[in-house]
Amino acid sequence: MTIAYLGPPATFTHLAALKKFGSAVKYTECSNITEIFTEVEKGNADFGVVPIENSIEGAVSHTLDMFIDSELKICSEVYLEITHYLLSRKKNLSDIRRVYSNPQVFGQCRRWLEKNIPAAELVEVSSTARAAQIAVEEPDSACIASRMAKDIYNLNILASSIEDIPYNITRFLVIGKTLVEPTGNDKTSIMFSVKDRVGALHAMLTPFKKYRINLTKIESRPSKRKVWDYYFFVDLEGHYKNSSVRNALAELEKQASYLKILGSYPKAEEVS
Repeated sequence: MTIAYLGPPATFTHLAALKKFGSAVKYTECSNITEIFTEVEKGNADFGVVPIENSIEGAVSHTLDMFIDSELKICSEVYLEITHYLLSRKKNLSDIRRVYSNPQVFGQCRRWLEKNIPAAELVEVSSTARAAQIAVEEPDSACIASRMAKDIYNLNILASSIEDIPYNITRFLVIGKTLVEPTGNDKTSIMFSVKDRVGALHAMLTPFKKYRINLTKIESRPSKRKVWDYYFFVDLEGHYKNSSVRNALAELEKQASYLKILGSYPKAEEVS
């Protein structure tokens, strides 16, 4: 079995993949989220692991946008507690001139950075592990990355747990080509677009109230096909094969201009 993830090794996506699949499978690193989808679509990987939302910074828009044109399904989810480390070849904060990490991580550590190294230049890169690689190459630089990155890239820990909010959780999705059978404790993800009329979104949500289906998430993203046209992404409790969910989706489909089931999958145990 081959798993595609956002590389290089030691990214949080890599850690989520290891949590889900262990170390006995083959891992292939990708440079961005689009490449993860492509590797699975082409059959070069059996599954891919992608970030979908963070408890502090919210949804990962790139992942949501990929589902618009992709036929891949959500097969599983993983929650990972995130602890950020400031790593460098240097041993003192005063020596740091630049800090590398990805945009979401900077958002999660903003206050700590402003308080402790306000003069440092913040440089965005594709992943925390790529940031670690650069920190190895640039002596006066640091990165914000995982504890695993410290070990792999032989860096010093200048500070730990630098996230502004301690309860920092990222949710990841496992994507593949097949739909998953019900387990009795499932979640379903869908996307839809509404017809251009007054009260359309309210009407779209009415079937879920009718069949007593709990919605756990709703996000909107521009369709990028027409001005002010949006797709809505919804997570709901239950499996698409459950009668109540099936009936609600059937009513939704009659009213929506577009509906896609992204997948039904077992609920993951949330990190407490």
